[in-house]
Amino acid sequence: MADRDLAERLSDHIAGLRRYAFALTGSRLEAEDLVQETLARAIAGAGSFRRSGNLRAWLFSIMHNAFISAMRRRQLAERAQNEGWPEPVQPATQLTRLEMRDVLEALVRLPEAQRAAISLVAIEEFTYQDAARIMGVPLGTLMSRLARGREALRRAVDSSRPALRAVGGRE
Repeated sequence: MADRDLAERLSDHIAGLRRYAFALTGSRLEAEDLVQETLARAIAGAGSFRRSGNLRAWLFSIMHNAFISAMRRRQLAERAQNEGWPEPVQPATQLTRLEMRDVLEALVRLPEAQRAAISLVAIEEFTYQDAARIMGVPLGTLMSRLARGREALRRAVDSSRPALRAVGGRE
């Protein structure tokens, strides 16, 4: 694939890369930097992309590797929990908005490996095999991370809901 052809096709994947970058970093500014780094690496390494390959999966692999490399170079400080979540596509009801906030807050508290697995499969809709390839782990490891992450999200969301009790009813 010619470098120019690749550069033109990259724009089709920027929105997904932004979502995944935000899921990984929890910060809009860091996410934008990660997307930029990913695109720069993709353009620089265009010659290594197989013409018959999956461009989307290749880009997400580059992003995942860039994020891991950045994590290894420096220890990430804890980020604020409510930092600029993206707005839903449709206006949500108040209850839905609160539930979404709870899920996103719980997602950002998950370990990076679980957060990445859930983001790739549940948000970006990659197959389990593609997500495992992007993360560079065996399929069983991805499945384990998904299961642990989903359970942690379930517990976090359930614990954030107050227990309801009937008031003023007959006994």
